[in-house]
Amino acid sequence: MAARHEEFKKLGVQVLAVSTDSVFSHKVFAEVSPSARTIQYPLLSDRSHEISRKYGVLREELGFTYRATFIISPEGIIKYVSLYPPEVGRGVEEIIRVIQGLQYEAATGLGVPAGWQPGMPGIKREFSMVGRI
Repeated sequence: MAARHEEFKKLGVQVLAVSTDSVFSHKVFAEVSPSARTIQYPLLSDRSHEISRKYGVLREELGFTYRATFIISPEGIIKYVSLYPPEVGRGVEEIIRVIQGLQYEAATGLGVPAGWQPGMPGIKREFSMVGRI
């Protein structure tokens, strides 16, 4: 995410990271990790687990969360959720594609088919189109 932050900014997206670690852990992480020094967005501490519980990602028995990505519209509507197994990292390209698709739909009223990439045509979002693409 940090390596692609400029792309998120160009898309007008605000990135936030939330962790159950303390602000002190975040500070040490930023001081010792070369990758953490590149983070240019807020890293929030959810020590109370309130945010994690509300978003349904807290692993109560372990006291930490699943790694997850949420795309939330400017109106506060969750438009996309992805939970990642601990063994698998995020697919940032797909997150960016989903954002681009949501922005395309907002601008044109057209949906985006599977495999859609910016520059490709959208599809009418009506029941008669189901199964045609």
